Amino acid sequence: MIRKLASVQRVLEVVPIVGADAIEAVRINGWQCVVKKGAFAVGDRGVFFEIDAVPPDLPAYRFLWTPKAAAPAEGTRPASYRIRTMTLRKCLSQGLFLTLAEAGVEGAVSDGDDLTERLGVGKYEPPMPHKAGELRGPFPSRVPKTDEMRVQSVPAVLDELRGHPYVITLKCDGTSATYLIDPYDDTLHACGRNWSMAEGDNVYWGVAKRDGLEAKLRALGGRYAIQGELCGPSIQKNLLGLKTVQLFVFSAFDLTTGRFLDHAATHALARELGLASVPTVEEGDRFAHDQASLLALAEGLYEGTKNQREGIVIRARDDMFSATLNGRMSFKAISNKYLLDERD
Repeated sequence: MIRKLASVQRVLEVVPIVGADAIEAVRINGWQCVVKKGAFAVGDRGVFFEIDAVPPDLPAYRFLWTPKAAAPAEGTRPASYRIRTMTLRKCLSQGLFLTLAEAGVEGAVSDGDDLTERLGVGKYEPPMPHKAGELRGPFPSRVPKTDEMRVQSVPAVLDELRGHPYVITLKCDGTSATYLIDPYDDTLHACGRNWSMAEGDNVYWGVAKRDGLEAKLRALGGRYAIQGELCGPSIQKNLLGLKTVQLFVFSAFDLTTGRFLDHAATHALARELGLASVPTVEEGDRFAHDQASLLALAEGLYEGTKNQREGIVIRARDDMFSATLNGRMSFKAISNKYLLDERD
């Protein structure tokens, strides 16, 4: 499912904020945003910008610019415009909700319309641990990219998964990595989230060589692509407190069938390759969580540290199609404590 960074949404609820005269909260899907008091009523439409959306440098959005950041160059997409989680009068606000007029939307629109391209909205991506010139080419097209939707954006997945066997794994804070022998050129690809990396002195290839991934994948006939999170020194803030870089496998994709392996088979493959899997937080035969319980479960500290963990990933234990996601039943819940800490 393609993430809608800016979309037309309706207000489902208006919530007063105790002690606030000028602001109140509104609920859109599973999100809550703080807005000007009286700007919206239940049923009103507006433009919702998700967390990590980066609006263009236009007058309508310049109130987002943070004084501590360097002034953006004219016509650029400054990272200081990034939409973040924050609290206003102790009320959690996640995203930005503007009237259609404020967002500069003209003409007819319908509920759910994706306005990302129309408004020129980009997505914030954390810096990748590589140097300029280390890109080999685009991410291999035969393998799905790694990017789960947040539960607040797709609340219907909760009803889809309800009653089915499920597994919840820890979301390790690092950088996404995919390894495969690409059948098109019969060579090992070491990839980040969006690009295949050129062989060289970078963390992706460092792990591939150290762990002998090419030989191990070839021994399996080049059938599988493995996907995981690279965590450790020099990657993000190393919140797991690792002394060396480690790959935590979270998915395995069968290139011959075009399907992901289920949870047990993925863990078995990781063991066969001599790799660690992402830790399992919870597993059960009948999914019964709601959004609030998942967000609560997402909170906690990485083992052996005082660092807030990023969150959790929720999947069907046996690979399952989601009509809501138009793909694999896999979504995430990000810890609000982590998001608030991330501002610093």
